[in-house]
Amino acid sequence: MNPVYHFQTVKHVVHGAHSLAQLPEKLALLDTPVRRVAFITQPVMEETGVAARVVAALEAKDIEVLIVRDVQPEPTIENVETVFRGQIEPFKPDAVLSIGGGSVLDAAKLFAVRLTNDQPLREWLGIDLIKAPGVPLILVPTTAGTGSEVTPNAIVTLPDEELKVGIVSRHLLPQLVILDATLTLDLPRPITAATGMDAFIHALESYISTKANPISDMFAMESMRLIGANLVEAYENGHSLKAREAMMLGSMYGGLALTAAGTAAVHALAYPLGGMFNITHGVANSMLLPHVMAFNLDAIVGRLATVAHALNIAQHDDSEQAAADKFLARLREWTAALAIPQDLREFGVSETHLDALSVAAAKVKRLLGNNPKALSLDDIKSIYARLLP
Repeated sequence: MNPVYHFQTVKHVVHGAHSLAQLPEKLALLDTPVRRVAFITQPVMEETGVAARVVAALEAKDIEVLIVRDVQPEPTIENVETVFRGQIEPFKPDAVLSIGGGSVLDAAKLFAVRLTNDQPLREWLGIDLIKAPGVPLILVPTTAGTGSEVTPNAIVTLPDEELKVGIVSRHLLPQLVILDATLTLDLPRPITAATGMDAFIHALESYISTKANPISDMFAMESMRLIGANLVEAYENGHSLKAREAMMLGSMYGGLALTAAGTAAVHALAYPLGGMFNITHGVANSMLLPHVMAFNLDAIVGRLATVAHALNIAQHDDSEQAAADKFLARLREWTAALAIPQDLREFGVSETHLDALSVAAAKVKRLLGNNPKALSLDDIKSIYARLLP
């Protein structure tokens, strides 16, 4: 009997340069009329004038706007709850808008459902534990990126457990997404590198996931093709709108792929690095990528060979092993070209932390279960040790 696949995504996607200008008119696509909007953003959006333009455009439509600036990078669960109780809940918005990177998009998702659900956030840790839909949610990413704008996931940090964990629910999907690559033109190089690699990893891990299926494969392959051809150009020439648009689409496709199949051991091992040492999500993933893929190699040679050919990394007469080896070499080349750190000591990690990191990573069973090879504690420790040269 053929497997059955279930796929669900956002209601509306608007894509194109300067498409953010269409936000006021696109609000008509939402399920309910909008008169009060909580606008979750980051200081850089105010510094560049983007936030002021958005507020002015909404206020011109008689929409009251509350700007919320206090979501932390890599937010803790307490930070999200505090901002909700102190600002969002008293304002009683009938829609939530977020313009920014993955952290503020994830927080906005939680704010939207927190307005219609009484449970504290800790009761939602895991899969499908949110009972009711939230208020209408509009997400506008400014990195390429987490793909958060099209995923049912929100990641929060638990400081007491020194771990990042996921809240997964169909109720976290927004009603409207706007993809405007002009918002990414001024991204600093390190953010371009880390978020671009993160987007590629979403696609690659979905492609090799034990839950991979024809739907995820389609999005994952197109994501890797777009990012593979444009990542270095976006890094070296940040004002190339062509490269930035390709990266933004590639990031969204990666988010759609992980929605359909899920990420795996790279993400599982990255979470403790973020929780214990505050290494940003994209950097942690990027550091781990070559080493986790090398560990997985014997289980995914055919899949990696297919990717190598799709990205024009391998020759048509290469064996599967040769093609897969060329792909792993390309990952290492990107790591060097994008100045991705390869030494955890830079972040305060030493050999004395390896056991605790490994135990914490082993708890991320939701993602480790998607990995094409099982990892023992010793396997996990060995991968971390490769980043302590």
